[in-house]
This record gives sequence, C-alpha cells and structure tokens, in this order.
Amino acid sequence: MKTEIVSADQLNAVFKAVQLIQNGDLVAFPTDTVYGLGALASDSGAVDQLFTVKGRHATKAIAILLGNQEHLSSLAAEMTAMAQTFARCFWPGPLTLVVERHPSLPHNLSKTSTIGIRMPNHPLTVKLLDRTGPLAVTSANISDQPNTVTAMQVFNQLQGRIPLILDGGPTPGGSPSTVVDCTGSKPVILRSGPISLNHLLSAISSMDND
Repeated sequence: MKTEIVSADQLNAVFKAVQLIQNGDLVAFPTDTVYGLGALASDSGAVDQLFTVKGRHATKAIAILLGNQEHLSSLAAEMTAMAQTFARCFWPGPLTLVVERHPSLPHNLSKTSTIGIRMPNHPLTVKLLDRTGPLAVTSANISDQPNTVTAMQVFNQLQGRIPLILDGGPTPGGSPSTVVDCTGSKPVILRSGPISLNHLLSAISSMDND
C-alpha cells in the first residue's frame, strides 16, 4: 500500500480523508495532543484494522473522539454527574473520560463495559469529525514505539500500512491526553497527562459548591 502525505491546506484534503474513512480505511491526522490514527467508530472491520496496523493487543481499548457533544447519547450508556462536570470544564481538551459504553458500539473497541471518549481542541480534527461523526482513534504509531507529533514521524512508522496522512503541522500538545475513569464515586486516573488529579478534584469541588 502506498502512503500519501497530504497537506491539510491542500484543496479537498479533508474531503479526501473523509472519503477514505467512510469507505472503511484508516487516516492519520493531528490532534491537540499527538497524531491520531482514526477509523469510523461504528465500523467493526475498520476498528480491527486499527489493531492490525498498530500491532496493538486486542485487550487494549480504543477511545472515541467526537466533535459535538450531541453524539454522546450514542456513545455512552451513562454520563455520571462527575463525567458531565469534567466534560463541561475540560472539553474540548486533552482529557479522555472513561464511561459506561453504549451497547450499540462495536465490541472490539473495548473488552469491558466501558469506553474512553474525548472532544479534541484542534480545528482540523474538529473539521474532520464534523464530517465523519465519531471516530475510533488511537495514537498514530506502532505499539510501544514513540508517539508521533509530525506527519513525517507518522510516515516513518506507518508507511505502507495506511493510505493517507493528513499533514496539519506539528501537534501543539506533544503528549497523550489524561485518561480518567468516571464510573465510580471518585475519579481514577488511568493514564497521566496534561490534566492533573488536582485539576479534576478542583472541578468536582466547584460542582459541589454550586
């Protein structure tokens, strides 16, 4: 497979990415954290490709990015008050919320009853999501290899494995999002990132004081 790098400024670049994704292919693109590798969240076959291309173990869940909170009802079976507070305070941004998954989601996204969801703060990503709907997205790298923050870094790892890399320049964040489990009575950080536990506890405290 030939891997093409297309500048996001190029005419019809996003349209080309959308077409590929809607046809069940994978596309790499920048987010506000690192470059992501995306597929339609509703397409179990495309999700399988994510695992294959990355060499990712099937027991590891893949999160979903959304561009509009109106899609939450089709992704989460329940958004606890804590999850709603975090979404209100930190979205769009580098915080992935682990919530109870909607039963309609493909089972290969997660081997548990939960799913990670996030709204990114990157204009190109949002533009893409507006046209595709929610995407299953994992970091655009080979498993256990460094995260990628430029299109060329993605190419160096994934050339020949995916058809398109949407080049939107270096990512502004440079590190993956914080992942927090919101299904219990207290937040549990599953992966450290830009949003700290203190940030989360402050948001809860503000909620309690309202």
